[in-house]
Amino acid sequence: MAEQSEEKNITVNRKAQHDYFIKERFEAGIVLVGTEVKALRQNKASLVDSYAVVKDDEVWLMNANISHYDQGSYNNHDPLRKRKLLLKKSEIRKLKKAVSEKGNTLVPLRLYFKNGKVKVELAVATGKRKYDKREDIAKREAKRELERKLKQ
Repeated sequence: MAEQSEEKNITVNRKAQHDYFIKERFEAGIVLVGTEVKALRQNKASLVDSYAVVKDDEVWLMNANISHYDQGSYNNHDPLRKRKLLLKKSEIRKLKKAVSEKGNTLVPLRLYFKNGKVKVELAVATGKRKYDKREDIAKREAKRELERKLKQ
């Protein structure tokens, strides 16, 4: 009997696709407090300008904004606190090695629910130069133009 995994996106970091070349992707769990999970169920999150770091054989998600939960009262969390990511030791070693190479960084691509658990899609990425971004935009516009002509 095949197990079905239901995924529901909470937020997607579109800026990462624009600013970086994605080399490798990893799925990681994330340590959260109760009000953060409730805020995520309301899709109150943003991954813009967020990144991950490997520190002391642990991976941390920095600058990810999970807004306050409306009914959180005094129990509410700090929206920009650093959050620990849960990965296997072998994956952490791979990430540490990849990040140690010049030009590589860890970027979260999306936050999503998978079987009721919050997961982060993390990518090893290299920054794009300005001319690379222009090239991508030109390709996208050419593709759109071609599709328009095919419609007519």
